[in-house]
Amino acid sequence: MAFLKIAGLTKRFGGLTAVDDISFEVNPGEVYTIIGPNGAGKTTIFNLVSLIYAPTEGSIEFNGANLTGLAPDRVAAKGIGRTFQNIELFEHATVLQNLLIGCHARAQSNVFAEMLFLPSVKRRELEHRANVEKVIDFLDLQAVRDSMVAGLPYGVRKVVELARALCTQPKLLLLDEPSSGLNVEETDDMAFWIQDIKNELGITVLMVEHDMSLVSRVSDRVLAVNYGKKLAEGTPAQVQAHPEVIAAYLGQ
Repeated sequence: MAFLKIAGLTKRFGGLTAVDDISFEVNPGEVYTIIGPNGAGKTTIFNLVSLIYAPTEGSIEFNGANLTGLAPDRVAAKGIGRTFQNIELFEHATVLQNLLIGCHARAQSNVFAEMLFLPSVKRRELEHRANVEKVIDFLDLQAVRDSMVAGLPYGVRKVVELARALCTQPKLLLLDEPSSGLNVEETDDMAFWIQDIKNELGITVLMVEHDMSLVSRVSDRVLAVNYGKKLAEGTPAQVQAHPEVIAAYLGQ
């Protein structure tokens, strides 16, 4: 059974069809990447899967459950974490504080228990801190753990956002253009992180990416879209050699 199953997904904004009858399946333990030219509908698909947008038509099933119609704030609790193309961190908080916020995204809080700081709350906070420490070690963020995000280089911020997504303890991780704005060395590092997330942490990855060298290095399967429609699906080599994909990128 597919881990993530997208069937007939369509999104219309007024008279504009941004995503048009897209269907695909993501298997457990793979890196599945969506590619396409600018404006192809890739990020819209991401926003539909993470329920930031409600689909006009179609269904989204994750881990055997139908997510269609679920409130966006419940997505993390279902085991889906994500990063954003434009970094969405709390700039005037430390790296550690940002990661702890990621942990709290899945917490079931009780106002009175929090006010009284009951033992259950203390245990949860200790569990969150242990989870954050593991992520800091995994992504080698020890040197910046107490640094304010506003003072960090762009490439480090991208890793911090990845870390915060991992702190939600996802089963499925959505990466929206993880190499965007990175130099060659930083992109190489990101490729290693993605491979380790898959191989060492056992997390399934759904990714949108423009850098085809990164796509080829880390992806098990690729979906190419253009004008909201599906063009091709297969291995990175198969999709890159597909005539419709070549035409979409280079023109007829």
